[in-house]
Amino acid sequence: MPVINRHFLDFVVRQVNQTAFIEHDPISVPHLFTAKEDREIAGFLSAVLAWGQRLVTIRNAKKLIERMDLAPYDFVINHNRNELKPFQDFAHRTFNGVDTVYFITSLKNIYLRLGGLEKIFTSAFDESEDSGIPIHRFRKVFFSLKHEKRTEKHLADPLSGSAAKRVNMFLRWMIRKDNQGVDFGIWKNIPASKLVCPLDVHSARNARQWGLLQRRQNDWEAAVELTHMLKTFDPVDPVKYDFALFGFSSTKLPGLHFRESLT
Repeated sequence: MPVINRHFLDFVVRQVNQTAFIEHDPISVPHLFTAKEDREIAGFLSAVLAWGQRLVTIRNAKKLIERMDLAPYDFVINHNRNELKPFQDFAHRTFNGVDTVYFITSLKNIYLRLGGLEKIFTSAFDESEDSGIPIHRFRKVFFSLKHEKRTEKHLADPLSGSAAKRVNMFLRWMIRKDNQGVDFGIWKNIPASKLVCPLDVHSARNARQWGLLQRRQNDWEAAVELTHMLKTFDPVDPVKYDFALFGFSSTKLPGLHFRESLT
């Protein structure tokens, strides 16, 4: 049974889910843009890089977008092979130039031939009530072009047991409309109730301390278990509580501070 109540969680969400949150989070990168496709691509790439120190993630995600002349959608759909050369030396932790070039190439295929990120995810969510299936299907589409096997590790698969934290975070950004200016809510045809809460070691620790999660492994089953519990507080928008689990260290709460790691 939870050792905290909805009022406490809602209080923490209100403290963290504010525009002041943006500057210190990878969501700040897609917030540089106003066009839908720019936000999608900048958001997807920023989420993919979102592990390790948050400030390093933000810095490197901005560097990646800057190499696209701060026009990610235009670059993705119009680049030629020679224009990919400057990306061959990009690196963020184990995400290297080979991975970067493939991700850009795959995004071009998705936008020019398959209708874009939103269309792929929306179709997949329409066909399944299991939120792990859409991510799995998207991953199959994303890696449908010729690629090196090593690149696959940068896009998690729930059907292999991964909590898929970074993909779930990206989906939260795109789907959830919070009216606070943080999450974009630009994908209108997938309900927020279908989202799974992003889960990492930090949010999982808070969830267990608060009695919201019993499973010991930080895997997909744990992410689903946590989300089901959060739906008892808000069945329409359960992942808003990611702000509470992630940002329990908000500076607006006495003696606490924002978490620095995205591990």
